[in-house]
Amino acid sequence: MYRKMSFEQAPIYVAVMTYLGFGIVTLFGYFRDFLRAVGLEKCHLARERDEQKDFVPLYQDFENFYTRNLYMRVRDNWNRPICSLPGPVFDLMERVSDDYNWTFRLTGRTLHNVINVGSYNYLGFAENNADFLKTVADKTRQYGVGVCSTRQEIGNLGIHEELEQLVAKFLGVESSMTFGMGFATNSMNIPAIVGKGCLILSDELNHTSLILGARLSGATIRVFKHNNMHSLEKMLSEAVCSGQPRTHRPWKKILIMVEGIYSMEGSVVRLPEIIALKKKYKAYLYLDEAHSIGAVGASGRGVTELFDVNPADVDVMMGTFTKSFGAAGGYIAGKKKLVDYLRSHSHSAVYASAMSPPVTEQIIRAMKCIMGKDGSTEGIRRVRQLAENTRYFRARLKEMGFIIYGNDDSPVVPILLYMPGKVVAFAREMLERRIGVVVVGFPATPITEARARFCLSAAHTRAMLDQVLHHLNEVGDALCLKFSRKKYSSWSDLSDETDFELGS
Repeated sequence: MYRKMSFEQAPIYVAVMTYLGFGIVTLFGYFRDFLRAVGLEKCHLARERDEQKDFVPLYQDFENFYTRNLYMRVRDNWNRPICSLPGPVFDLMERVSDDYNWTFRLTGRTLHNVINVGSYNYLGFAENNADFLKTVADKTRQYGVGVCSTRQEIGNLGIHEELEQLVAKFLGVESSMTFGMGFATNSMNIPAIVGKGCLILSDELNHTSLILGARLSGATIRVFKHNNMHSLEKMLSEAVCSGQPRTHRPWKKILIMVEGIYSMEGSVVRLPEIIALKKKYKAYLYLDEAHSIGAVGASGRGVTELFDVNPADVDVMMGTFTKSFGAAGGYIAGKKKLVDYLRSHSHSAVYASAMSPPVTEQIIRAMKCIMGKDGSTEGIRRVRQLAENTRYFRARLKEMGFIIYGNDDSPVVPILLYMPGKVVAFAREMLERRIGVVVVGFPATPITEARARFCLSAAHTRAMLDQVLHHLNEVGDALCLKFSRKKYSSWSDLSDETDFELGS
């Protein structure tokens, strides 16, 4: 069932305090740059030699201002070294800095059993279970860990073709092809689909890989407001009526590019409405399901299943195997004619090495598990467990008074923190409580919308979620992070927990 999306605005004083916080750290940044210039503070960054002062500078000094004066002071909250499997819990290597985060040194101490709410492990397939991974081990012994050749030369294996047939059947389309890298699936295939004389209409919150692919294609790019059908239809109407700039010739192709779940907002694409507009204006639709395939839908088949639309209405279906399948790589699926064309025209297909055999087998075994082809109900249990965890966690956060973004079905749960100082304090405080979180701020988000992004997993138990929620409640009170002005009923009133249990 489709659920409404929430994008509650914070009180005006929050925005004022956020800008004030950035203003203060910027002023101190200029002051510290002055101290470096006069030699009162050591500069740790790479600098051009004095004898090169007459050369054209390699970079403008101000371009590094943010990194030098803001990011470096809080760098301990990112890139933390993990020394275990990134499952529902993991181990972190403790590190300290003696020079305000310019360099780190390991203490030799390990933080054990940190609850992991930051990794893309939606169905819990990032696991080390000898029984589940037996076929992966067998394929490793049979083929080795790499192919070292393209699919067009000597890198085409039977398990690659088996995977592509399985993906097509899973998605309900004619054909599919797989690639060894998810990012390259977008950036290298979009230029093969559109080019000069074509128009791309891209959602403003699309992933970098989609943006790069669009730029490399040479097509004209226009950006519509996030999930805003009025903005999209206005651009489609203008494109059809006006045609190309100056010549006013009709566009060769009009391609709408969207994502299934937006990884920073937790919002779900308004797919039925976009399909209706696509048909009305004779455009094509490119759907990136990196975060939605396996994670939403009654049987994990993504947003087409969530909205009960025909997969044939989506011209290009793209997804990755890194989030829900515990593997790597990506796929393009759709009509056989499209896939056959990409096999000979995609740079990623022609020049990139074929997918590693153990990775291929991991995807096959995870997908068969979801489809029930392994003779068990484990896959569907995980899909339903993820749905239950998602709705429970979101409902409890709303009840506590946090502002969270996104759709009720989305396992990506952003909690808005806003102020730069609170972002840093939140990350450090949660790690003290053995909770591993991901915090994101400017420039990855708008300057007034810094956040913590939680990624839920079917492997999270109710006890784990309750522990995270307990600490979130305490930290939210201590740091004054509960900005919501809406009132919500308790979780027990919102949902019957037995709704998601798998029948025997």
